[in-house]
Amino acid sequence: MPDFVPVAKFSLLADPGRQLVEIDDRLVVLFRVGNDVFALDDVCTHDGGPLGEGDLEDHSIACPRHGAKFDIRTGKALTMPATKATVSYEVKIVGDDIMLKAND
Repeated sequence: MPDFVPVAKFSLLADPGRQLVEIDDRLVVLFRVGNDVFALDDVCTHDGGPLGEGDLEDHSIACPRHGAKFDIRTGKALTMPATKATVSYEVKIVGDDIMLKAND
């Protein structure tokens, strides 16, 4: 998918907040912090836990299963037991639309 596609409305996403969306048969969680929106696969790389159900603090999300933390801006694993980054997506906001570009 070469282009950005609309996946959600910025005005409907709480600050701070999160929303689960589906793109190309993948579950992606959107995170809003202030006027910024970030997007990650909704998968902890340690054991597949749902990141969107974890605790969001500033720019990190903690997996609800074992507490591994990820940077919502990059997907980078910040703490054990996760050692691999989760997939992150490029996001832009056009008007009230949150636009997401799927990775190739």
